Amino acid sequence: MASGKEIRTKIKSVENTRKITRAMEMVAASKMRKAQERMKAARPYGEKIRNIAAHLSQANPEYKHPFLVKRDPVTRIGLIVVASDKGLCGGLNTNVLRMSLARMKEWEANGVKEIKVAAIGTKGLGFMQRLGAKVVSHLTGLGDTPHLDRLIGPIKVVLDAYTNGELDAVYVAYTRFINTMKQEPQMEQLLPLSGEVLGEAKGHSWDYLYEPDAKSVIDELLVRYVEALVYQGVAENMASEQSARMVAMKAASDNAGSVIE
Repeated sequence: MASGKEIRTKIKSVENTRKITRAMEMVAASKMRKAQERMKAARPYGEKIRNIAAHLSQANPEYKHPFLVKRDPVTRIGLIVVASDKGLCGGLNTNVLRMSLARMKEWEANGVKEIKVAAIGTKGLGFMQRLGAKVVSHLTGLGDTPHLDRLIGPIKVVLDAYTNGELDAVYVAYTRFINTMKQEPQMEQLLPLSGEVLGEAKGHSWDYLYEPDAKSVIDELLVRYVEALVYQGVAENMASEQSARMVAMKAASDNAGSVIE
């Protein structure tokens, strides 16, 4: 049996831990609101440029951007994995990394010979390195606000590999924010773009008047589209991270109270 002094020391230790978890819960709650606002602000732009890209995939048949050309068979895949830099956020990173690993095994079973990974976030980079995956680019130390100018570098490595014929398809994996209590790991196909992937409107598609010319406009727009989609994924992941951390720290504080009793 533990003596009274040992019990009092244990209670003091748990009380100190509870103070830390409560403080982390409040910090996460504050950051969560800002992250949710950024994520919600990015969604309308992402949806609109997604619709335009869907129409472009069906329009202007005399010019096809490399991003619109389907390649068969698919034997080389690029994967952009979005995770967090810090832990203590429940199963957030575990879920998206486990999903990515399962898809990688599935691709290899279906004849994919090479998978190139771009890791965004320290947790994703560490996991892929331990896995022995071929990491071609990475970005860590994102902070609390995603910056597109920092994201462009790692993304461009993958986009250039696709444009040069080194990859046949590109996917992005991240955690989509549903609400404060629910976040879901999600994987989307970035390239090649198609009406099915983009959610193209059924029954019709728009064509456009291009200025100065179709090639210049489409080339620029489709690169911006892919970058915007990855930015939105990072914003969604950050909102999910802060929500998951707030819930995890609240659970830890409640558990500390039970231990003290």
